[in-house]
Amino acid sequence: MKRNAILPLVAAVACVVPSVAQTNAAATYRGHEAAVFAVKSNPTVPLKMTFCGDTVDLDRLDMFERLDRELTSVVYAHTGTLLCLKRANRYFPALDSTLRANGVPLDFLYLACTESTMDCNAYSPAHAAGLWQLLAATARQYGLEVNGEVDERYDPEKSTVAACRYLKAAYRKYGHWATVAASYNAGMGRISGELERQLESNSFDLYLNSETSRYVFRIMAYKTLLADPKRYGYRLTRQQLYQTVRCTTDTVTGTVASWPQWAKAHGITYAQLREANPWIRASRLTNQQRRRYCVRIPLADDLYRSRRHYSAYNPAWVVE
Repeated sequence: MKRNAILPLVAAVACVVPSVAQTNAAATYRGHEAAVFAVKSNPTVPLKMTFCGDTVDLDRLDMFERLDRELTSVVYAHTGTLLCLKRANRYFPALDSTLRANGVPLDFLYLACTESTMDCNAYSPAHAAGLWQLLAATARQYGLEVNGEVDERYDPEKSTVAACRYLKAAYRKYGHWATVAASYNAGMGRISGELERQLESNSFDLYLNSETSRYVFRIMAYKTLLADPKRYGYRLTRQQLYQTVRCTTDTVTGTVASWPQWAKAHGITYAQLREANPWIRASRLTNQQRRRYCVRIPLADDLYRSRRHYSAYNPAWVVE
């Protein structure tokens, strides 16, 4: 047979005989799906849970489905949830103390998780900033400085104090912490108006836009997961949690011509200065009003993994 006659025959056979990849794919499809796809388990939603000391009944179908949606979303949003858990170990100790000192329930720690996944540098398209995602006008209303050189929305402790002021003001209005949480998302004006129009006494029974309707349940989902992360597959060692960095403080009452030079004079880098003081938003400080600023200077030992002490805010967060 001539060579040029063989080529069409080979091509025809190649079209009929399946490749190794095709054969393997067919075998997988016929009964070995578990070798390709990981098993997915749906998180269990209880019949009731507590939020800020109040019992939330989850027997009603819509209440169950709203928490189920948010818990499923939080559990399977692996990157964001894992980072939130690690960052929470750094910030929860200080936020815990501030909430307690202001008489605000600790469940509002999970509101910060919902707002920013505990990223103190978070900034939204709506121009909300920091752990608590405060708008500039709201931040100023509750005592924070916000301008091009200083933005205290990024200060974890000062922004928590401002958030507490808002939460306590809302509680005086509503007397119901879940409704307070809903107002943090939608604003007190919107929630008060809807309570009046819909003849209801709390936000759980309101018809609201999707974001606000989901908001309190997202907070409750974070509370559920962070109570026992291992149950949902999040297994970390103490060394994998982000740690609080201890600092000394230096008081500044005048102008700082160059924060990089200031940092060098205090034995740290400009990057370390900005990391420890995220409220600094420019390379200099004009400070025409001669305000007093406490600048944090990180301790050298805490900046190195091999020299620092490791702790867990919640022992349930680690596998050791």
